[in-house]
Amino acid sequence: MINIIWVLLSVIGIVFAMFNGTMEEVNEAVFKGAQEAVTLCIGLISVLVFWLGMMKIAEHAGLLDKLSKLFRPLVKRLFPEVPNQHPAMGYILSNMMANLFGLGNAATPLGIKAMEQLKELNGGKNEASRSMITFLVINTASVTLIPTTVIAIRMNYNATSPTDIVGPTLIATCLSAFVAVVIDRLFYYRRSRKRKG
Repeated sequence: MINIIWVLLSVIGIVFAMFNGTMEEVNEAVFKGAQEAVTLCIGLISVLVFWLGMMKIAEHAGLLDKLSKLFRPLVKRLFPEVPNQHPAMGYILSNMMANLFGLGNAATPLGIKAMEQLKELNGGKNEASRSMITFLVINTASVTLIPTTVIAIRMNYNATSPTDIVGPTLIATCLSAFVAVVIDRLFYYRRSRKRKG
């Protein structure tokens, strides 16, 4: 569906430019945008590769296991339906750790795997379970300690202090995650009361 929307937007823009006589500006914008995209990607790749490497070192050093053990009691309270040794719990914790370090690209496949496991726990139903909804909420409003992508973009555009975003990002993501979990729980208990009533 998104592909169709992008094609429609592009075609409408080109047709509009043809009738307005601004085709030269559109061509210039296309080539300038492509050049900036390549520059931005190269800048992002360098920072992401660095942090993915750091994550791999942390994994081999046992830091991720220790962090997972530290967060396991909290995650167990958020996902009471998920058995302790179930693969879904491991994927959920790994996803949260990747998001914590701002590695959204690494977190995405882990999140998909976690959802697959949660769907399996739900009996393969098409209706989302409580755990699936909670995971989606937490993944969307995830706490981020090091926003690597934002830092990379700020470095690319020559920000004087690209890492000064770390503090505000941590505060904003902690607040968003807290509010998201509270709203998730409120809706869950509201639905439970309606089913009983």
